[in-house]
Amino acid sequence: MAPSKQNDREARQARERLRAYQARQTVHEEKVKRRKRDNWVAGIAVLVIVLLAVGTQLLFFAKPAATSASASPSASPSPSSSAAAGVPSKSIAEGRTWTGDLTINGIKLGVSLDGAAAPQAVSSTISLTQKKFYDGLTCHRLTNGGFYVLQCGDPNGDGTGGPGYSYGPVENAPKNDKYPAGTLAMARQSGNANSQGSQFFIVYKDTTIPSDSAGGYTVIGKITSGLPTLISDVTDKGVQGGSTDGKPAVATKIDSFTLQ
Repeated sequence: MAPSKQNDREARQARERLRAYQARQTVHEEKVKRRKRDNWVAGIAVLVIVLLAVGTQLLFFAKPAATSASASPSASPSPSSSAAAGVPSKSIAEGRTWTGDLTINGIKLGVSLDGAAAPQAVSSTISLTQKKFYDGLTCHRLTNGGFYVLQCGDPNGDGTGGPGYSYGPVENAPKNDKYPAGTLAMARQSGNANSQGSQFFIVYKDTTIPSDSAGGYTVIGKITSGLPTLISDVTDKGVQGGSTDGKPAVATKIDSFTLQ
């Protein structure tokens, strides 16, 4: 009987070792499956983040027009059915450099506009400043998620307004899609070169803005002084709600815009 009991005990121990081994194998297999699943989820999450970042940038530079000045600068088209109706003559720019001041939230920004490189856009801007069109308008859009733009000049304050006319084509756009800090450029609708109006954007940090089917964005000139103060007092304060694209956290208004 002793050998039989010993054999039973050994058999029982063998079965227990087998069950323990199988349990360990099951746990190991579950860990492997979980690790693979987590890697897939992480990979998909990264892909979604990248696609959202790219999509946001492309959309951003497609809203201006109308005159909206989104850095994609996007905006809705002006109500005029004819792009030429009411558009100031490009001869106003006189093919020369115009200087002046753009004052935002009490911050005086020195500006220089190139009437030779962008005669139509500069002529329109000159005409609007002479009518004091910009005085009192808000800067309705700030972006800080990979491209850095403060967009202003919309009388509606939401990216859909303009001066009552729109014009084109795109002038003086950088061939390499790079817009240095201090650049002043016109916003327009995505893919619509004739949708420029009153909305413009200030590039406050070196930014690459991809061209679309209409090309790049019309560069009218640059900020020559005061940009560091605008950055510290306005753009560094961020976007409302902590977003990367929206209304500036600091209410931002154009006090005046003068050129000569």
